[in-house]
Amino acid sequence: MTMANTATLSSKPRVLVSGGTGFVGKNLVRTLVDAGYVVTVLSRHADLHKDLASPPLLRVLGLPMNLDAHGPEPSAALVELLKGHVALINLVGILNEPRHNGEVFEQVHVGFTKQILTAAHQAGISRYLHMSALGADAINGSSVYLRSKGRAESWAHEFGASHGIAVTSFRPSVIFGPGDSFLSRFASLARLMPGIFPLACAQARFAPVYVGDVSKQFLEALNDPGRAGQHLDLCGPRDYALRDLVDYAARVSGHPRRILPLPDWVAQIQARVLELAPGQPFTRDNYASLQTPSVCAAGCARQPTRLEDIAPDYVGRSSS
Repeated sequence: MTMANTATLSSKPRVLVSGGTGFVGKNLVRTLVDAGYVVTVLSRHADLHKDLASPPLLRVLGLPMNLDAHGPEPSAALVELLKGHVALINLVGILNEPRHNGEVFEQVHVGFTKQILTAAHQAGISRYLHMSALGADAINGSSVYLRSKGRAESWAHEFGASHGIAVTSFRPSVIFGPGDSFLSRFASLARLMPGIFPLACAQARFAPVYVGDVSKQFLEALNDPGRAGQHLDLCGPRDYALRDLVDYAARVSGHPRRILPLPDWVAQIQARVLELAPGQPFTRDNYASLQTPSVCAAGCARQPTRLEDIAPDYVGRSSS
């Protein structure tokens, strides 16, 4: 690299993304790099994601081994990693936990948010973008997942307001796109079903939002100081019942099935059984989350990309 290129690189703003190796993270990282940012991705398993790195614009670093999401203060190593960045984006989250007691949700969503945002403050970062979820509510969330997401979101805004950090949180409905674990999973399951697809919570409501639109909203917020302090709900252009989404995924993948809505009591039994299966395809906490419609309120600005314009290009491939 020439001295001129080095000088140009050093003038580019640097952004750190935690959770940047997941489905949304990989898309967002590409969006940031294309927009002229130098990106650092923090991962617990950095060695597994060397293919993501594209020096010098993108690097993947391992989290400090002594990071303790329950600890009162972040490690000096974490603070050092954050120095030199103009913004922190936190996408870290899980949908299920192994022991079903809420401890892991609390550690990953709330504890990690506290640790890394406190470290960001100590490193001099004054901009923070936080991934939450539609329906997240610290008090009234219908599931442990949604309550822990709500606590993390609320804490981030309160901490930012009292420490001079401009915080924006994003509350998407289910996110779709190549590599998702939503439509792709239903398409794969449909291939295994013998003509009938038994479905729990078939009337649950979603407003699927395209991953590219989500990444665009993060980028626009990063560039717009006027979005500081906002909690942004992100929904696609149309609401769907879960049964319609599963039916669509099955048909587009070439495995049409008759959807059989399960009675509520059967759905609860199914959740108890499947949460013990490898990969936890459905849990009691997932069931509880589905009791809250994942749709935006009337008047909320909708994201433009239609599911029907994107899904056919990848759903069929993911189920073959």
